[in-house]
Amino acid sequence: MQHRLIVVTDRRDCPRPLAEQVALALRGGPFALILRDKDLPWEERHRLAAGIGMLVAEAGGVLIVADPEGPVAAAHLSAARPVPDPRPVLVGRSVHTGEPIDPALDYVTYSPVWATDSKPGYGPAIGPAALARTCAASPVPVYALGGVNGPDRALAAREAGAAGVAVMGAVMRADDPEHAIRALRGALV
Repeated sequence: MQHRLIVVTDRRDCPRPLAEQVALALRGGPFALILRDKDLPWEERHRLAAGIGMLVAEAGGVLIVADPEGPVAAAHLSAARPVPDPRPVLVGRSVHTGEPIDPALDYVTYSPVWATDSKPGYGPAIGPAALARTCAASPVPVYALGGVNGPDRALAAREAGAAGVAVMGAVMRADDPEHAIRALRGALV
């Protein structure tokens, strides 16, 4: 995947409607966007993906749909979910400590690297040293997820060997998502 930054959606945490939050964030530069919001019925998520996907594509980003229930161009799968058939062009998966990484994937998110405000109590945090070991052994690019709340942690993840970072709260809760994206992208160059 060409992007070093993945933003994961959570419309309930946004200070404004999700599409508006994403549009403001895209002013900070392109990124990959995982449309998560799995509490929504598939039909509603599919409609949301169509609208937001246009914004993301026009800005040079890529839309990835989490655990899709229908055909999509790019999918992000939970740890136990099988790869859809037909296979999307881009497939990523969430992985956690000790799991083998399937070389047929295009990327993985590895979490939680640090304690996270988005999922309090989820963990324990694995830390940058475990991230470095996973990155070194992985057959596919690894994106650090969990507690990446700003540029310092994005830089630490890159220094540990991560291809990039995946963030939720740092952008979804931001009053100024454009600034948040610019700061994260600046740390990932």
